[in-house]
Amino acid sequence: MTTVMVEDLDPASADAGVPAHFGDPMREQRLLETAVGLVDRSNRAVIAVPGVERASWLHTITTQHLSALKADEGTELLVLSPNGHIEQHALVAEDGTTAWLDTEPGAGEGLLKYLEMMRFFTRVEPRDATAEIAVLSLVGPGAAALFPDLADPRVGAVPDARFAAGSVPAGATSHYSVRAFEGGLARRVPLGVDLLVPRARKDEIIEKLNVPRAGLWAYEAVRVAHRIPRLGWETDHRTIPAEIGLMATSVHMEKGCYRGQETVARVHNLGRPPRRQVLLHLDGVASDHPPARNTPVELAGRAVGFIGTAVRHHELGMVALAVVKRNVPDDADLSVGESAAAIDAG
Repeated sequence: MTTVMVEDLDPASADAGVPAHFGDPMREQRLLETAVGLVDRSNRAVIAVPGVERASWLHTITTQHLSALKADEGTELLVLSPNGHIEQHALVAEDGTTAWLDTEPGAGEGLLKYLEMMRFFTRVEPRDATAEIAVLSLVGPGAAALFPDLADPRVGAVPDARFAAGSVPAGATSHYSVRAFEGGLARRVPLGVDLLVPRARKDEIIEKLNVPRAGLWAYEAVRVAHRIPRLGWETDHRTIPAEIGLMATSVHMEKGCYRGQETVARVHNLGRPPRRQVLLHLDGVASDHPPARNTPVELAGRAVGFIGTAVRHHELGMVALAVVKRNVPDDADLSVGESAAAIDAG
C-alpha cells in the first residue's frame, strides 16, 4: 500500500503529519461514504482538563452547557472573543476524571493559553496532552457497528428567535456517547467514531482494528459534502457561530453569561447573520485544480466571500465550502478564480 503524506504534497500544509492518501483517493472516499475506513487524524491538538471543578469551570468560560457533563459524555464547545467572533472550537470527551478537548492542528496552544488565563483559583489543571493522545477516526455507515454500545449522536434544534425563557433544555446541545477503549476513549460523532488513544500505541491499535485505511483527503471530501466547518478553514477573524452552522452543536442559548454572548443573542434575535456558509459547485472547465483556501468568491467582479475548503468529490465533482455574504442569492452566477460557481441550496 502506497502511503503519501500530506507534507509530501504540500510542505506548508497545516495538516502535515498524517497520510493524505494511500494511492487511490477516490476509492478511499467511496469507502468512507459506503462502508467504514480508518483515518489518521493524529495531527489534532489535544488538551487535558483534569480537576474536580472542570465541568462547572468550562461551563462558565465557553458557549456550551457543561455544568452537568458526566462520565461517558461528549459534546462540542466554542471560545468567543468579547465581540462574539470564534477564537477556538473543540470537541469534548469526558471520562470521569478528565475532560479531553481536541482541536485543529496548531490551535492547541491558543486554546491552552486561554484556559490557563481563565483559571484564577479554580481547581483545574489544564495541560497540553498532544504528545500523549492521538486522534483516529472511523468514518462511514459501518463505524457504529464496531462500537454498538455507543449511542447515536444527538444534536438539538436551534430555538426560534425570541424563544420563550425556559424552553431550551439544560445540558449540552450536542450529545456524543463516550466509552473507554484501549487505554483511551471512543466517541460517537456524526461522521462515525473518534478514538482518542495513547500516542505510543497508535500503530499497534491501527493494526489491531484491522479496518481499511483512508487518507485525510478522503476525510476532507466527506466533511465538505456533509457541510461540516473547520476552525481556520471556514472561519476568519470575523466569523460568528451563526454564520457557519455551529449554533446547534456548540452553543447553548440559555446557559448564562460567557464571553461574546451578547453578540450571539443579538444576531440570533435579529435572525440576520452577516454571512452564511454554503456548498459551492465549481465547473472545473478552466481549471481542474481545486482553488486554494481564502480564494475570493466573486459576484459580477466583486468579492462577496471566500473559499474555505475545496475538494474533488467522487460523486459531486469539484466542490467547496465557502462563506459568502448573507444577501447573495442561491441562484447567483458566482466565480472562483477561473471557475464558475453555483450554490447548492439543498
